[in-house]
Amino acid sequence: DLWAPRHLGALLEVLDRRPDAVLASAGPPARLCAVAHRAVGARWVERDELEADELELLLLARLRPHGAFADTGDPTSATASVHPAQRTAALLGSRDGGLNAFRARYRAAAPLRLRTSEGEATDEVALYAPFRSRPAPAPGALRVLLVGELAYNPERIVALERHGCTLAGLWIPDPLGFMTVGPLPFGGIPDRTPEDWPAWRPDVIYAGLNWRAIPLTHAVLRRAEALGVPVAWHLKEAPHRALERGDWPLLTALWERADLRLLASDLERELLETWLPGRADPTATRVLDGDLPARHWLRAGARAAERLSDRDGEVHTVLCGRPYGMDPAWVAELAAAGGHLHVHGAPLPEALTRAGGARVHEHPPVERPDWVRVLSAYDAGWLHPHASANGGEARMATWDDCNLPARGPTYLAAGVPLLADANRGHRTAVADLVGRTGAGLLHLGPADAVARLRSPAAAEARERAWAVREDWTFDAHAGWLAGELRALAGT
Repeated sequence: DLWAPRHLGALLEVLDRRPDAVLASAGPPARLCAVAHRAVGARWVERDELEADELELLLLARLRPHGAFADTGDPTSATASVHPAQRTAALLGSRDGGLNAFRARYRAAAPLRLRTSEGEATDEVALYAPFRSRPAPAPGALRVLLVGELAYNPERIVALERHGCTLAGLWIPDPLGFMTVGPLPFGGIPDRTPEDWPAWRPDVIYAGLNWRAIPLTHAVLRRAEALGVPVAWHLKEAPHRALERGDWPLLTALWERADLRLLASDLERELLETWLPGRADPTATRVLDGDLPARHWLRAGARAAERLSDRDGEVHTVLCGRPYGMDPAWVAELAAAGGHLHVHGAPLPEALTRAGGARVHEHPPVERPDWVRVLSAYDAGWLHPHASANGGEARMATWDDCNLPARGPTYLAAGVPLLADANRGHRTAVADLVGRTGAGLLHLGPADAVARLRSPAAAEARERAWAVREDWTFDAHAGWLAGELRALAGT
């Protein structure tokens, strides 16, 4: 930040001239470097109450009852540059920040309450309260070191404790906002460091989950091999990211040398087996989506809602998260066919809201306790619209082809069928999932999806989505995974 030599004097002159003013600013009072205020007893909001990127929430709202805000009319301060070390960058997803980037940057030891100008609103104190009081691990519990980051739905991991595991964590230093790292907000899982983790004497290492964890996992693998500690490596997103970042040699080493490999989808497994043929034991390679939600949220007491379509006879679809793959033409086609798009997440680009008109509805994000109550009102949920071009060959698959988006299990938790592109003549993980479970509809575009949601097939998909919802929780697989980890450890 820059101050002109006259900056402080200009602010003081305004406060002297305006006894009714509590604050003077050189321009809009959105930056700390632009303002000065009288000492009136107002205190900053502290971390245990709220973290935010807007000064209005952290201080200015507490100053307003004490007087006016006055502008000097003289731009004597400026932000010299935008750079990754700024506090704002650690808070905003658009700048590779967010909840866990902030946690890692400032080593926030307690659960966070966070609000940002991009629509993120999280209260970890309330959200994770049901997971904080847990029985202590029994004597002789399997000691599992978690390495990397837990991505979405991190509370799922405590299900391993119910299957005889005790957990500690070694975390990446540079997570994105969705990549959950410690200190974990539900407690009970101590952090270790790259230097001291061997002193904890783990029986087995469970590492993952996304591309930023690959370098740390590789470093831990080398030391674990020397210590005789087996490593289970879980990869979701994405082989393609490893190529782009120059981490392919590290991924290859993990593929060859991990004692157990887990991939998020069958197609991702087939892709790596094709790209790295004969370099890993296929009997030690498994498939399990990496960040499935905890079963708790399916049983949190909320009942399924009345569907909006039962009230007005229209088709109501939902999107949780960013509108990946949706452009104005796509939204316009959906609206013209009579379909509504309800978006729970960050504010939509104006071009999308304009394209959908009255059939586009923006809502706040839906936290886990409200999944069933809120989302079950919709007819179906959108995954990531995309056009595949792999011709059915795994070796040609993109990450969009291999991905099972995290919003899928969110929809299924509420019994909401999935909407996925049919991509006829090609292979995608989401089409495989819908075909295998029947818990969704494959379509040829937005208008075709609306037509299918008006057909008898929609009722069948809803029944199947409700029937398989428990299968798409981490708890449904935690016993199996704990058994695999125990087998690796030889206990």
